[in-house]
Amino acid sequence: MTAAASSQDSGAVATRFESRWALLVGGIILLLLAMIIFTSVHWASMPPSRVEVIDSSTLHVKGEFVQENLGTAIDEKGAVTVRVLAEQYAFRPSCLVIPEGVPVTFRATSSDVVHGFQILGSNVNSMVVPGYVSTFSMTLDGVGERAMPCHEFCGVGHAAMWARVRVLSLADFQKLSRNHQRMSCV
Repeated sequence: MTAAASSQDSGAVATRFESRWALLVGGIILLLLAMIIFTSVHWASMPPSRVEVIDSSTLHVKGEFVQENLGTAIDEKGAVTVRVLAEQYAFRPSCLVIPEGVPVTFRATSSDVVHGFQILGSNVNSMVVPGYVSTFSMTLDGVGERAMPCHEFCGVGHAAMWARVRVLSLADFQKLSRNHQRMSCV
């Protein structure tokens, strides 16, 4: 066998391997594109079941997020729920009261633009989107006050959009809850 024939054979072998790899990579790309298209169509036709929608234009008039319902409340089963309304450039109420060491469910929505909901010193970090209710549960330990800034840019007054979260001992919280149906710091 001559050197030229050996060179042609190795070229043919290299071409065969490159073709196989190109087909394999092309197949993987097609599979990924098919997965993206399927997921997009599926999510567009069937949104997640935990998404709760709300009419942003009537928040102040009727329903769960009217002024009288905002703040911390205890239901008949003893569960603690906090309702918060975010709007440019404030959280309503501006100071929340929650008990230490007790699971608390937060329900938040926005009346205008996307806002962020974050309690510093905890793992609470959620987006608050108009038309949707963000619901999450958490437990805070340590009595004291924590800052709650908006962490999504919401306009020119964004830097001033802060609220406070006051964590009370369970005894102090229960004493406060006997006197008030809806609680906030004021």
